Amino acid sequence: MSTYVFPGQGSQRKGMGRALFDEFPDLTERAGEILGYSVKKLCTENPNQLLNETQYTQPAVYVVNALTYLKRTKETGLVPEYVAGHSLGEYNALHAAGVLDFETGLRLVRKRGAAMGRIEGGGMAAVTGLDRAEVSRVLDQHDLTDVEVANDNAPTQVVVSGLKTRITAAREVFEALPGGVAFTELKTSGAFHSRHMAPAQEEFAQYLADESPRFSAPSIPVIANVDAKEYDLSRVETCLTEQITRPVRWTETVRCLLAAGQEEFVEVGTGRVLTSLIERIRTAAESH
Repeated sequence: MSTYVFPGQGSQRKGMGRALFDEFPDLTERAGEILGYSVKKLCTENPNQLLNETQYTQPAVYVVNALTYLKRTKETGLVPEYVAGHSLGEYNALHAAGVLDFETGLRLVRKRGAAMGRIEGGGMAAVTGLDRAEVSRVLDQHDLTDVEVANDNAPTQVVVSGLKTRITAAREVFEALPGGVAFTELKTSGAFHSRHMAPAQEEFAQYLADESPRFSAPSIPVIANVDAKEYDLSRVETCLTEQITRPVRWTETVRCLLAAGQEEFVEVGTGRVLTSLIERIRTAAESH
């Protein structure tokens, strides 16, 4: 019983995918044609620190995740029973499930990254030590209603999102709480998964309307970020569009998979951030 999970933005690092690009030369070349630059050079050399700029980060992570998945399935001959992805990683889950092909996914991610990257002045921070309901209550009590829960990553790790000035104000509130609550600002220029991404969401929705990309019904169940429920063909565009401004419900996603009997989770991509979060969610579930 295995689930493959795909990381999103934040998993990027110089050198990622180094061994994959020569193994999949056709897809690497096709990616370069779609993007207009060498994804291999971007990932292995990180010229001008572009790998940390949203418009470049998202396509790079998507490509490396996709090639990692293809390598794993080629070597094992196995496909997972379920797939899920964190934010951007959801596109890789949809690719793995046959909802979209490699090229379609990359075009969508290129548009998503460019639209999101244009919206500046935002910030994000990880709050450790409180659950989603507790974080929301603190925000309401201190009139920080313009700061939103962006990622419910684990029972005691929640990411908040908002304008940079309001994230700074939230820091003072959370650090003053008793009990050792930690507040760590993240290295991002965008208030992702919040209302501040509405212009990007509108731009992306218009792109979908204009281009009418072809989607297929999932061959493997995919759990959606926006509601922790399975995708079906009728709601692919809606889920991908809403995902830009709505929170990533990762804790609920993993709980859904555990409830379905999934025991083995394989992180497909760079790093082990999701693996760590899943263990925290599993441990919390077993203690109740």
